[in-house]
Amino acid sequence: MEISKEDFDKLRELEESLWRPETRFDNEYMNRVLAADFFEFGRSGHVYKREETLGARQQPINIALPFNEFNIRLIDTDVALVTYLSEVQYDEKELGNRSSVWLKEDGEWKLKFHQGTPTIR
Repeated sequence: MEISKEDFDKLRELEESLWRPETRFDNEYMNRVLAADFFEFGRSGHVYKREETLGARQQPINIALPFNEFNIRLIDTDVALVTYLSEVQYDEKELGNRSSVWLKEDGEWKLKFHQGTPTIR
């Protein structure tokens, strides 16, 4: 099974939008993107539910875009696993292996699950 260029580009755009302050902290936008039962295993080890994600306070996000090692694998026709290496600058540069599970519902991609895992490179 191979992902179409259109879906690949859309998922890259959606994944990057989660790191851009103008979309990440726009609750109307995030409400459309997150699946009703979305949850996340954060890089910190904290488990975030949809409500916490929607209620996050606005802050700068110093992410390096485009992502390194960005890849998409179709699990099923309308289920995609997105993986990449994130590079975020806080007091120090933090690297993380990232994975997201996206589901296509009624022609729209929805984020079902996300996980961040610290990495050293």
